[in-house]
Amino acid sequence: MSTWLVTGGGGMLARDVRARLAADGIEAVAPARAALDITDPESVHGTLAEHRPAVVVNCAAWTDVDGAETEEAAAHAVNATGPRVLAEACKEAGAVLVHVSTDYVFAGDAETPYAEDAPTAPRSAYGRTKEAGERAVLELLPESGYVVRTAWLYGEGGGNFVRTMIRLESQRETLDVVDDQRGQPTWSADLADLLVRIGRGGLEGTVPPGVHHGTSSGETTWFGLTREIFRLLGADPERVRPTTSEAFVRPAPRPAYSVLGHDGLRSAGIEPLRDWRQALAEAFPKLLAAERPAGDTPDATRR
Repeated sequence: MSTWLVTGGGGMLARDVRARLAADGIEAVAPARAALDITDPESVHGTLAEHRPAVVVNCAAWTDVDGAETEEAAAHAVNATGPRVLAEACKEAGAVLVHVSTDYVFAGDAETPYAEDAPTAPRSAYGRTKEAGERAVLELLPESGYVVRTAWLYGEGGGNFVRTMIRLESQRETLDVVDDQRGQPTWSADLADLLVRIGRGGLEGTVPPGVHHGTSSGETTWFGLTREIFRLLGADPERVRPTTSEAFVRPAPRPAYSVLGHDGLRSAGIEPLRDWRQALAEAFPKLLAAERPAGDTPDATRR
């Protein structure tokens, strides 16, 4: 059976990819960052020569959006140089590469979902570095490179917006949350399943290479997402109050509209991810257990 290599092995998404592969009985190797530096050609080529993977899933990334504004060179090394090195090694080894990218490659000023072939126009350092990584994969692996853009990712195994809101619900009477940024909350376990389906399709020749969008169906705002989190907690959603992006100025500009279209998946015969509410409801018990371990009971007076 073919071996898969998962980079960024200690991260939230990589752990879910490994779990999905294990459930399918697929052997996976997921070296820690200390064992596999994707920016180092010697490290990457040596790892591929040792394990001879049929598919490489690149979950390694610089994800500090604001930090990239002042450390763009460091972010570029991970988000652009790293994918290029991986693509070169995969080309030499004949391996399929599934590379995870982001909605930040777009300007975020659209009014309808971005198609896979929509022009990119990143407005932040983070977006520029991720766009450069996409270009490297697509240029070097026109027949075996897959770029999967995602957005608003949350999961059990790492810090994210959903877990933060679960924590804050027990600490604050009210929360002011941005209501002028629209996107698609996406469960990392759902994305992991899609990455594996795309990787298998790449091996079988049933999924065309290129760009695909890995986000949940439907759309909402951060405010709408937080109200749904409160509802699932049994808390009063009215405690969540809408505000604007101007109230939370950050070093990197946030896209006002991050909704991605899924026509590419449908044309490839792959069902897009389910509605974000369905996914959140299924994920919620695990997220709650991760954020509020047994015995950690919030103040009932806040309900």
